[in-house]
This record gives sequence, structure tokens and C-alpha cells, in this order.
Amino acid sequence: MRRSYGWVVVGAGMVMTGLSFGAMMSLAVLLIPMAQETGWSRSGISSVATINFLFMGIGSILWGMLSDRIGARRVVLLGGVLLGTGLIAASRATTLLELQLTFGPMVGAAVGSFYAPMISVATGWVEDRRNLAAALVSAGMGMGSMVVSPFAGWLLGHYDWRVTLLIIGCVSGCLVLIAAALVRDPPGVTRNAGGGAQDPGIDPAYPLTAAQALRKPQFVVVALAHFACCAAHSGPIFHMVTYAAFCGLGPMVAVSVFSLAGLSGLGGRIGMGMIADRKGVKRTLVAGLVLQALAIGAYAFIDSLPAFYALAIVFGVAYGGVMPLYAVLVRDAFGPRIMGTMFGAVSLCASLGMALGPGLGGFVFDTWGNYSRLYIGSCVVGLCAVAVALMFRADRDGGSRPALTLKAA
Repeated sequence: MRRSYGWVVVGAGMVMTGLSFGAMMSLAVLLIPMAQETGWSRSGISSVATINFLFMGIGSILWGMLSDRIGARRVVLLGGVLLGTGLIAASRATTLLELQLTFGPMVGAAVGSFYAPMISVATGWVEDRRNLAAALVSAGMGMGSMVVSPFAGWLLGHYDWRVTLLIIGCVSGCLVLIAAALVRDPPGVTRNAGGGAQDPGIDPAYPLTAAQALRKPQFVVVALAHFACCAAHSGPIFHMVTYAAFCGLGPMVAVSVFSLAGLSGLGGRIGMGMIADRKGVKRTLVAGLVLQALAIGAYAFIDSLPAFYALAIVFGVAYGGVMPLYAVLVRDAFGPRIMGTMFGAVSLCASLGMALGPGLGGFVFDTWGNYSRLYIGSCVVGLCAVAVALMFRADRDGGSRPALTLKAA
């Protein structure tokens, strides 16, 4: 029963992360129609995505801490309500500021409520296949781009961007709430009358409190690697549709490139999660980060549809594949008891990296009229992520830990 229902929880996590992240990233598909109808600048609209990621990061640590106290189910139900409300409110925005205040903080904070809590509860259910469970929950993000983006593109063929966003908000909010209702705590976790988790005693293998763990070098190394990784790929991901359109591809063809990258990211998350079980997290992470940096740099030199499709596959596999590996590192270093808080904190750093790309990409285009500098700069940042990842060393069991040992403060 534990194993079978654990996969139900994993599936619910995939649905929630996929629909929420896909709905948030639908802004990339709506960017050109928004700019054409309203006269708002691309950098102004892109700044909404920057706000998204900032609040997603802040929300990740706060929601993660809350899920350790009251359970993931209550957290994701609240997140579902916030997601639908934020998208619907954004569809009625009449000024850029209104869009920034609705789509930005509300949707970003909502998306942050799903990833860290669901990674934590899913890996608690499926302890013997943690890498795969984390990969599948993370794979939802790739599914979101693959499903929601074409849906948004199809809606734009029939309605304006406001009605499109309204429909996305209603559909995604309802489906996320249905999936959230399926979430349960892993067996062995009991909660008191107030909803908080009862302390089962300190595990000698993981003696640190969250406050102590946040001061450890292990946390700093994982957080920096995740930050640099996300800073490298956020701009290329967000501006993929607009760059493809800039190179002469039609609107739906440009969306198909974005969707293919999402589909490839889904395969990369699952595939690299399984490879990590065999070859170790460090080797898999470093290989994925190298591939990501090279793919990002290659974008500056392509302009044809076959090249876009080929690179979308490589880039999607790379950036998608490395994402769940950070969660495995966090759980291996700090254990399941404070997993929500610790991975929420790491996700905060990752979201700060994600926040850099969209706004900078819009600024680059508005200033120089092309995206070349975005891809070259992102490639350099991606190589920095490789350098940080190399600070990990393989354990005897094939896992990866930072070079310094873990000791209680």
C-alpha cells in the first residue's frame, strides 16, 4: 500500500508542478500579443517573470517551512487557490503595474508552494526510489511547458490575451486543487491536534536543526550551484518563443519549439534521475551542466527551424535533467526531517537565479535589437555552474556530497 499510494502522490506532484509552472510560463507565449495590444515594452512585460521568480523563491522557503509544520496537503491547497486567483486577476489588468502586482507576486508565490513541499513528501513516500520520485515531480515542469504553452497558443488563435489568461487561470486552478486533494503524509508521520508534526526524535545520522543546517558549507555549495544553473537557463527559456519569432518562425511554430524543449526536459528529468541511481549524482550533474552551457552558447549561432528543433532537444534534456538532482543532494546531506525547509531555501536561491534572465533578456533586446549577448552571457554563467558542481565529491555508494563533512553545531 505504501509503494502504490506513494506513486499516486508522485503523480499528483507532477500535475501540480506542471500546471502551475506551465501557467506561469504562459507569459512567454502571451508576451508579443500583450506588447502589441497594450504598447507595453518587452522589458516591462518580461519584468513580470522576474517578479514571478523572486516571489517563487521567497515562497519556496516559507511554504517549505510551513509544510514541515502543518503538512504538504494544506500548503498545496492554499497554493492552488492563490494560483487561480492570481491568473484571473492578471487577466483583468489594465496597466503594466497592475499586471506586475497580480501575475508577479501572486502567481510566483503560488508556484513556490508546490515544488519544495511535493519533493519532500514524494521522496518520503518512495524512499527506495528517491532519485526517480524527485525526477518525476520535477518533470512536471517540463510537462507544463509541453501542455500549457500549445494550449495558450491555440487559445490566442481564437481569443485575445485576456480571455486566454482567464481560461488558463480557471482550468489550471481547478485541476491543481483536485490533485492537491490526493496528497497525504508518508506513513510514520503523525500530527498533533494543531496540525503540526510530532517530533519522533532526532535521527543520529541527521542531527542538525534547520537553523544549524542553513549555516553549513554543504547548503552554501548546493545553493550556489543551483543559483548559477538557473541564472544560466532562465533567459534562454523565457525568450525562446520570442527569439524563434525574431528569426522568422511563425507564432505556432515558435511555440512548438518551446514545447519540444519542455518535452525533452521531461525525458531529461526522468532519464538523468535513473542515470544518477547508477552512475552517481555528481557525474550526472556535471555532465548535464556542461551540456546545458554548450547548448545555450549555440543558440547565438542558429536561425533555422531544424536547428531550433535539434537544439531544443539537447537544451531541454540538459536543463531538465539536472533540476531534480539538487533535491537528492539536499535530502542526502540533511535528511527527511527538515527536507521541506532546506530544499525550500535552496529553491529560493535557484529562483533568484531564475529571476535574472527574463528581465535581462528583455533589456538586451530593447537595447541592441537582438538576443546574442543574452546567450553568450548565459553560457558563461552556465560554465560557472559547472565549476561549482565540481566541488562535490563522490561517496563510496556512488552518491554526491560536498567535500566538507557534516557535524552538528
